[in-house]
Amino acid sequence: MMNKIMMKTPLVEMDGDEMTRILWQMIKDELLLPFVDLKTEYYDLGLPERERTGDQVTVDSALATKKYGVAVKCATITPNKQRVEEYNLSQMWKSPNGTIRAILDGTVFRAPILIDSIRPAVRNWKKPITIARHAYGDIYKATEYRVPAQGKAELVFTDKEGKETFRETIYDFECAGVLQGSYNKDDSIRSFAHSCFQYALNTKQDLWFSTKDTISKQYDQTFKLIFQEIYDEEYKAAFEEAGITYFYTLIDDAVARVIRSEGGFIWACKNYDGDVMSDMVSTAFGSLAMMTSVLVSPDGNYEYEAAHGTVTRHYYRYLKGEDTSTNPIATIYAWSGALRKRGELDGLADLVSFADALEGACIDTLEQGIMTKDLVGLVVEGTKTTAVNSRDFIGAIRRNLEARLA
Repeated sequence: MMNKIMMKTPLVEMDGDEMTRILWQMIKDELLLPFVDLKTEYYDLGLPERERTGDQVTVDSALATKKYGVAVKCATITPNKQRVEEYNLSQMWKSPNGTIRAILDGTVFRAPILIDSIRPAVRNWKKPITIARHAYGDIYKATEYRVPAQGKAELVFTDKEGKETFRETIYDFECAGVLQGSYNKDDSIRSFAHSCFQYALNTKQDLWFSTKDTISKQYDQTFKLIFQEIYDEEYKAAFEEAGITYFYTLIDDAVARVIRSEGGFIWACKNYDGDVMSDMVSTAFGSLAMMTSVLVSPDGNYEYEAAHGTVTRHYYRYLKGEDTSTNPIATIYAWSGALRKRGELDGLADLVSFADALEGACIDTLEQGIMTKDLVGLVVEGTKTTAVNSRDFIGAIRRNLEARLA
């Protein structure tokens, strides 16, 4: 029996919901605990515990991430009306991801996991495209109103002394309509910019940023100007020394460039744009279950998670005792990403090597044609595949991991 790899500092472990919670325990039991003397500070972010604590457990987990610097998170439910009834909740609790992002002031970076047997739908994409999403403001924090009839909508700003300093008509409604007011903050945009520039330098990738400042001459232009100012003053020399570039372009031009590119860069987007583009990119590369996601704060905290949800449909089948073929790759990569970062920060080369071996074992398994059912239909014609259930898939990864570690 090999000696377990020792850890110095704990990871913050955020457990989750439904099928991903089941996979979470399988991954720990089969792929982590036999090899690593795993140290974690555990928080249960499953919906029942969020209800029991009035969502304080989510806040506590984010504050612990600020303390320890690295966290790993399982997928969680953001309840809608149906979930409130299903789980007998006292209220419609907010997205845990949104709460954690707000406390850490972080930016979400999502990148696909590539294997040779699954080719991107965009045939010239050869390298991963990482989406950097500014996870604050925009329509997610907007105030909305369903206009019932004729009337005038105005945008008004009153300063802290109570003086009205701006008033402008948005629209004179001649009939019913809809109204939306969204906002952002310079501080949050600055944090977003710093996270993007730092991540680009850490990963040695070019950084693209896109908005629509020709149309949104205040809101979007503020993003553009803040990014350019921070780049010129704090990062330009470092980018030139690293041999990477930063450039801004309109988002419609960026879309055209992305489709024509071969990948291998970071594409920074505002909140809504990043939400949409990350799903587009992940689907075009293959599957949301093959997408890494890391929240990075400007002061150097990291929270790794899977980009997908809790796989509710499979969970209900699992509860009936049926076999499920749920893809655990993104959740495994959340663990490997967190362990690698912990190893880097603590100077533990063997922990970094283990994270590399774990990811390599996942790729080995997939390249051997052993995969969950969601991937079988995506492989190139002529590839020999064996569709297996989740437990057997994780078992195959373990065999490849043991071979790599040997």
